Amino acid sequence: MFNTEIIIKSLPLLLHASIWTVVYSLTSVAIGFCIGTLMCAAGLSSSRVGRGISTFYVSFFRGVPLLVQLLISYYCLPLIGINVPSSVAAVGTLALCTGAYIAEILRGGFLGIPAGLVEAARMVGLSRAQIITRIEVPLAVRFTLPSLINETTMMVKASSLISVVGVLELTRLAQNIATSTFQPLEIYLTAGAIYFAINGVITMLGSLVESRFQLEKAR
Repeated sequence: MFNTEIIIKSLPLLLHASIWTVVYSLTSVAIGFCIGTLMCAAGLSSSRVGRGISTFYVSFFRGVPLLVQLLISYYCLPLIGINVPSSVAAVGTLALCTGAYIAEILRGGFLGIPAGLVEAARMVGLSRAQIITRIEVPLAVRFTLPSLINETTMMVKASSLISVVGVLELTRLAQNIATSTFQPLEIYLTAGAIYFAINGVITMLGSLVESRFQLEKAR
């Protein structure tokens, strides 16, 4: 019989764990965006070395399952003398993984920027660094915002995998409660509803930002 009482009792704990899910996910996306921007710039540069590094990085982290990446970082880092908390290793792996996807997303955005706009910026005396930070990156983000929001929601869901390396977040806590209460259906349904709510908020905020960009463009 479906037990609503266990849901009521477990909800505060699950909501508290969901805060860590959001923290881990958004931190990974923020770091991944920085990594992705650098890898995108390297991939679009005239340097063969830079393009080679970018291609290998993107191919590796997109081609190897995230679960395998997490296990590699968790078990291999101590072997080479790098001892960090499991949460740090997990966030770093998530960031590297999402950075590969963000690099490809931004690459499409950069390629969509009109060449004449960049030439005009050069003519008014802007340096290459200024063109990148003031024109290219903001435009690339604007062009690719829906894809970036989608990647963020995917990372929230993918963060559930860090439970396998002992990081306490929503999925890990749900597993612990389900094991101790013998009520897996109720607990996992509740956890699923919380994930749905988190991604719903992210999608809504992304839509608001996108609508604002559309209004600015129309003016």
